[in-house]
Amino acid sequence: MALQISALSSHISVPLYTGPLSRARASFQGAGVKFKHILAPRTPQLGDKPATSSLRGHINAAHRSEKFSATTTAALWKSSQGNGSSSPRGRRSWLGKFALGLTIGVSAVALSQTLHTGTLTAMALKVNLNSAEGDWKKTKDFLLSLSVKDRRQYYRPSTFVPLDDIPVWTPTAGGSEQTLYPRNEKLDQKISLYSGDITKLEVDAIVNAANKTLLGGGGVDGAIHRTAGPMLVKECASLHGCETGEAKITCGYGLPAKYVIHTVGPIAQGGVGEAEKKALRSCYKNSLETAAQNAARSVAFPCISTGIYGYPPEQAVHEALATVREYLDEHHDKLDRVIFCVFLPTDKELYLQNLPLYFPAAPAEATVKSKL
Repeated sequence: MALQISALSSHISVPLYTGPLSRARASFQGAGVKFKHILAPRTPQLGDKPATSSLRGHINAAHRSEKFSATTTAALWKSSQGNGSSSPRGRRSWLGKFALGLTIGVSAVALSQTLHTGTLTAMALKVNLNSAEGDWKKTKDFLLSLSVKDRRQYYRPSTFVPLDDIPVWTPTAGGSEQTLYPRNEKLDQKISLYSGDITKLEVDAIVNAANKTLLGGGGVDGAIHRTAGPMLVKECASLHGCETGEAKITCGYGLPAKYVIHTVGPIAQGGVGEAEKKALRSCYKNSLETAAQNAARSVAFPCISTGIYGYPPEQAVHEALATVREYLDEHHDKLDRVIFCVFLPTDKELYLQNLPLYFPAAPAEATVKSKL
């Protein structure tokens, strides 16, 4: 298309018919100068409503100009065909008008794109995730509007782990004779066991083992708040706490994760009863439902309640695996990956031992038959 326009321009630039076209071009350039002066006093910035509104108006005007130029060009073509002129002078006249229509259309599109890009760039310059100053709502909306690639420039950790680099857990071929759940092939490739720092995972959502205030604490809760930055505390304060077993979602801010799902685990320092088991299962189930409701396709869990809350890890692992398995059995289409993120070697060993009970491989007999 660019070559065709260039070729067309070379045909119409002959000096046999330049008067009206030159005046039209000059008028258009003059209008462009006036339009430039209209924009000059305002600089788009995050939180500046007048500037944003003004820019939106000019962008809409540019789009209307684009449509107008297309309509005008079509009309010029029709009129040139209607007058039946076949003289060189008539053809040059029509070509001049057609070129002017193209110039207006291309200029309008370029102007619209420039204004839009300029707005995003100006907004980006105003986002400071190291400071509590500013409107967390607008910061959140801006960050959530970005693609994963564009959001990477706002990550606070120096390194991160993309989802593709988190290996999928697969049971040993042949499976274990002892299983608590039957094999479900639809769940293959949906489970991961990751040993490391949950704040470095580039996934849709990470789960925070929070306290009832949601304002930060120790352990994984403190690590997530420190990495996300002070904007996370501001949004959490607007949620007015969270009860045991419930889950609430916020933006991830400086985290590689797009969202943080906060859940409050049960305190089990006095022992584990049915109430504690039910509460821990609710943490996992409500977190998964919250992720699905917000179109988060990948979720990473820490070991909830096994730290200072005193829930025995060897018991908590069964509640975690059973809840995730049952949820995926019913809603396997809503999630692509559930990651169990462990930090201690002892927790990793617990998951490796118990994962085959809940996500078994095909029985040995079936494996042999498939090979035959």
